[in-house]
Amino acid sequence: MGKAKYFFALSGILLLAGWTSIFYGHGIKYGIDFSGGTNVDVRFANPPNLDKLRSGLTTQGLGNTEIQPFHDIANPNTNEVLIFIEGKGQDESLLQSSRAKALDALNATFGVASNKPDFNLATPASLSAVLTERDPLFLSVNAGDRYQQLAKKIFDYRDADANGVLTNFDDLSKVPGVTPAVLNVVKSGFALGPFTIRGIEIVGPKVGAELRRQATFVTLYALGGMLVYIAFRFTGGQVGGQLFSFPKGVAGMVVWVLDKTIYGLAAVLAVFHDVLITLGFFSLFRFEISLTVIAALLTLVGYSMNDTIVIFDRIRENNRLLRRESFADVVNKSINQTLSRTILTSGLTFLTVLVLFLMGGQVLRAFSFALVVGIVVGTYSSFGIAAPIVVAWNRWRGHGAVAGTGPAAGNKKRGSEDLTARLAPAGRR
Repeated sequence: MGKAKYFFALSGILLLAGWTSIFYGHGIKYGIDFSGGTNVDVRFANPPNLDKLRSGLTTQGLGNTEIQPFHDIANPNTNEVLIFIEGKGQDESLLQSSRAKALDALNATFGVASNKPDFNLATPASLSAVLTERDPLFLSVNAGDRYQQLAKKIFDYRDADANGVLTNFDDLSKVPGVTPAVLNVVKSGFALGPFTIRGIEIVGPKVGAELRRQATFVTLYALGGMLVYIAFRFTGGQVGGQLFSFPKGVAGMVVWVLDKTIYGLAAVLAVFHDVLITLGFFSLFRFEISLTVIAALLTLVGYSMNDTIVIFDRIRENNRLLRRESFADVVNKSINQTLSRTILTSGLTFLTVLVLFLMGGQVLRAFSFALVVGIVVGTYSSFGIAAPIVVAWNRWRGHGAVAGTGPAAGNKKRGSEDLTARLAPAGRR
């Protein structure tokens, strides 16, 4: 427990840095799930000129739009840009208008100078219609169905092998079923643009606000449920036999409740501390808070809580065996006995999510970042935050001299101490 002050100092620094950024810096960056708006995912054949793109959006009246480029480490040739148009206070018609303006800006800035439709923005249905009309394979039976299948193969090749943006029509000759006649029809009916739309999301502001509220309650419910579970799983300063012996007075009742729930409170405070630090890191590094990030936060809450329960369980076992040692010594030995297991399991999980963060692509980047930060913070908070809180409470309650006042101690004599004496801090009794 002598190193606890260093962990508290580290947590204080991380919390101060992160929450200073939240309140006085960038703030929390909500994704489209929570803020509402329009999100356009665009993939380019070559790295786009972002200044040119921003100028085109401004011309369309979208000057307050955020442009976020990203590159997939697993596929460095992918040039993708997220265009986020905030929709706070806008109704659905305005959001749809923003979507149309964004597409107009892209076409005006990077579109092909041709009357032909853009192949990279086309759909299998439009290609199938052109092939059916021109009939380059001279099909007399089921021509529409067969051209639909061929069009699907062509677009599967475009999306998979060409990363969604075809740069040369001749590459389609690699697709089974594409003859020179089919290729000529495609060339004559379409033009090749430099980008494709990977996806468009529109979320209304009311839906975003409701999702924020639900995400907050889900996290609080999870913490509350864990508090109740650990409060019953690990009995605090008094023995289980006095669970229903209520002391008199408000102060006595408060101390009695804390005695019964100190392990649960310590665990919940530790995981709440993990969530706060992770949110601070999201503000510092400008990652978006989305529904997948909420799932990651709940995952790290459960993971950190599991590590804490393992340590508390060992404290309870040792508390029965090492009754002549001080409670702080029992906690130290329990942490040392479980530390290798905690570091091993956390280390393996950390390596997994680190690879996911580096190689998983943009969709999983924020999710894996939350787990990378959360696992590191959650691991040290189990033994550096939660356990010291329990020790500090026992020491203040005068239980630190003897180990028998830990969870499930079973010493009836200590459990029946006079409440007035037990309210006094150690050293003043």
